[in-house]
Amino acid sequence: MDLEQAVETQLKNIETRTGKKLEQLVAIIKVSGLEKHGQIRDYLKSELGMGHGDANTLTHYALESRSTAPLGDPLDEIYIGAKADLRPIHEDLVGQIRLFGEFEIAPKKGYVSLRRKKQFAMIGPATKTEVEIGLNAKGLSGSDRLVTLPPGGMCNYKVRIAAVEAIDAELVGWLRAAYDSAG
Repeated sequence: MDLEQAVETQLKNIETRTGKKLEQLVAIIKVSGLEKHGQIRDYLKSELGMGHGDANTLTHYALESRSTAPLGDPLDEIYIGAKADLRPIHEDLVGQIRLFGEFEIAPKKGYVSLRRKKQFAMIGPATKTEVEIGLNAKGLSGSDRLVTLPPGGMCNYKVRIAAVEAIDAELVGWLRAAYDSAG
C-alpha cells in the first residue's frame, strides 16, 4: 500500500468512526475559527474525541496540506542517508508481525503506524543507529529494555534496537501482545 492509499484508508476510517462525512468534518473545523495546525488537531482531539493520528490526518486534509511526496515505497523516505542501514531491522520486524495475521501499515512522516482496529505499534528510526518500536499494550512489565511511557501518549511502551539480532523471542512476544490487544 502506498502513502496516498494509506491516507485515503485512514480518511475513510475517520468517516466511519465519527459517523460524519469529510465535508461535515471540514465544516466543523471552519466554524471553529481555528487556523493553526496544532490548534485544529487539539480541537479535534478534545471536542470530537479523536485519537492523535486521526486528528492530525484530518487537520492536514482540512488545511489541504497533505504531503505531496512522490508515490512509491514510503520506507525509501524514512530510511535514507545515514539511516539507510536500519531498513533491514524494520523489514525483519514487519516480517515477524506478518506471521501474526493481517494488519494495516499507515506511513507517517519518519515512521510507520501498524493498525488493526486500532494502532498497536509504531516503527521508525530513533537515531542513525537505532530503530524505535512503540507499543500499545496493557499489562506488560516495563524494564530497562521495555521502557514504560507516560500516559496519554501515542504508545504505552518503547523499545530501541540496533541490530536484526535484537529481534528475539522477548521482543516478538511484546509485539504479539500489542497486536492481540488491538484486535
